[in-house]
Amino acid sequence: QVHLVESGGGLVQAGGSLGLSCVASGSPFRLNAMAWYRQAPGKQRELVAAITREGKTNYADSVKGRFTISRDNAKSTVYLQMNSLKPEDTAVYYCNANLNERFGSRADDYWGRGTQVTVSS
Repeated sequence: QVHLVESGGGLVQAGGSLGLSCVASGSPFRLNAMAWYRQAPGKQRELVAAITREGKTNYADSVKGRFTISRDNAKSTVYLQMNSLKPEDTAVYYCNANLNERFGSRADDYWGRGTQVTVSS
């Protein structure tokens, strides 16, 4: 069974950097688009950045120029490098992947459990 496992969250001062990783365990047959979302207390979950299998990216306006999403298909891993962090970036960050778990199975969305990122002022 496929699971998404995030790592790399933590506490950082404003202006600092953090890197997040998310690996799709269980050897999925095919990873399609992958993305990072975040949810701050009292707010809706929002898209932070997404990347296609071919490497095309898009970002929320609030993180453009500061965050970089990348992926390694051979390692079934997606990354999020976050620079120039601001207190408003504080949230739980969730990994999302659209994938085919087995050959011939339909593509479904999977979610990680989330990792906390806290930016202090």
